[in-house]
Parts: sequence; C-alpha cells; structure tokens
Amino acid sequence: MGLADRRQPGQLKREPSARRRLLSRQRAEGSQKSGRKINRGSFIMRSLLVLALAVTFVAAMAGSSKPKEYVCYRAAGKIVIDGKLDEPSWRDAPATDKFVDIEGDIRPHPRFTTRAKMLWDDQYFYIGADLEEPHVWATLTKRDSVIFHDNDFEVFIDPNGDRDEYYELEINALNTAWDLFLPKPYIDGGKAQNSWDIAGLKTAVEVTGTLNDTTDLDKGWSVEMAIPWKALAEYAHKPAPPKDGDQWRINFSRVEWRHEIVDGKYSKISNTKEDNWVWSPQGVIDMHRPEMWGYVRFSTIVNLR
Repeated sequence: MGLADRRQPGQLKREPSARRRLLSRQRAEGSQKSGRKINRGSFIMRSLLVLALAVTFVAAMAGSSKPKEYVCYRAAGKIVIDGKLDEPSWRDAPATDKFVDIEGDIRPHPRFTTRAKMLWDDQYFYIGADLEEPHVWATLTKRDSVIFHDNDFEVFIDPNGDRDEYYELEINALNTAWDLFLPKPYIDGGKAQNSWDIAGLKTAVEVTGTLNDTTDLDKGWSVEMAIPWKALAEYAHKPAPPKDGDQWRINFSRVEWRHEIVDGKYSKISNTKEDNWVWSPQGVIDMHRPEMWGYVRFSTIVNLR
C-alpha cells in the first residue's frame, strides 16, 4: 500500500475542498493585482487627458482667436500728411478695435488706448493711428535706427498673405522712421533687409501736449502715413493698388516702455521689459508670425456721411 493509501477516509474528502479554497484565494489575489494595474492605467490616462485639455485651453486663450478684419474705403479727396487726421475721409473712416496685449486675453488690457484707421486712393495706402499717452517722449532721430527702443507705432504688411516677403515700418514720436523688408519670418531663418526703403514714403506725427517735457501731462500723439503703391508692388505678387474686394494681411503694434524721470529727463526703467500692444493678437510675443495678422479688405466705396 502506498503512502497515499495511509490517509484516513475523512482526510480524502476534505482535501479537494482545501484545494478549491486555495485556488479561489489565488484567483482573487490575481484579480486584485489586475485591478490595481487597470486603476494605475486609468489614472495615467485621465491625467494625460486633463493636461491635453489644459494646453488646448491655454493655446485658445493665448491668441488662436480669429484674426481681426477691417474694410478700407477709398479716400474722398486729398489727404494732407500732417499727423492730424482731420480730413472728412479720416473722420468717417472706421476705427479698429482697441489694441490688446500681443498674447491676447491671457494678459491684462493695455494701460493706454490705441486705435488705427486705413484709407486708400490710386497713389497711396494711408494709415493713421491715435495713441493715448500721458508722457510723450522719444530719443531716436536717425532713420533706420531700431525704433522700438523708443515707444513706437509699427505696421506690418504681407500683400498676398503667403507669410513670406513682407514689409515693416516703425515710427516714434519724433517722426523718425525705420522701414525694412523681410524675405521670410525670423523663425524660418529670415534676415531683415534694413537697406530697403519705401521710396516716396510720407509720414507725420502730431503731439497733443509737449514732447519730452517731464513737467506736464499729455493727451497722446497721432501718426499719419502715406505708403506709395509703387513701393508695395515690388513684392506684392498681386495688384497694387488693389482691386475692389482684394484682401491683404496686415497688423499694427505699439511698443510701450515703462519709464522714470532722472535729472529732469525720461528714462526707461532698467531690467523692465516693454509692453507690446497690437490690433490682431499674435498669441506669442513675436510680431513676425504673419499667419496671425489681421485682414484688410479694400473697397472702392467712398464712405462719407
């Protein structure tokens, strides 16, 4: 008789039951481990989903909003470039929305109001802007200086909207201009051509107050520009002057530095970045993203009341 035959009858009956209990316990432990793995996987998936939603929300708030649009009407008569914007055509031209921070609504609204207007005729593309400013000051007097080192107003124009071959024009309260051409954005390896000039450009500034006077408060300054179509046609790759209904990409920027008064003169506060306020928000601190610029649509209608 073998060893197995030495068991008692009762023991033989109980053994299968013990084996079943052991197997059940092992299956339960396996299910718990599997559940823990599933729970960990679910937690990771939920975390990734929340992160993705957060990134999407921030991107949407930062400036992926629809680009601004503007209808540019023909001027009713002669425009005198004196910085005053007082002709009937300017009076009746619609103003853009107030400028916002370059990054969009995720940043505070600008401290001072800025609006622009546009007109056109057979010779020129006219741009005017009103800039609220209690302290109008500027230092740069040499053409093609880096004008945004002063408070300034800037124009960016991409006629055919392909992101390449676009124009930039900056001006300060001393009516000092910097005009340049970019074959493509800096992010794509583009290099500015500072030697390029807008032949026949006319600009003027009107200060409502006193320029560079630290002893009083000003109301602001206005800018007026007449850009010849002949100059814009060089890299437009479309009609210039435009046809009725043509659309170009355009944006405007205002650089504003925080200042202090030192020895009776205005001075930028050290280690403080400039504010960048724009018409159509870029979503990032970079004006050289033409795909984010607004649209100007040219109309042959003379918009007079």
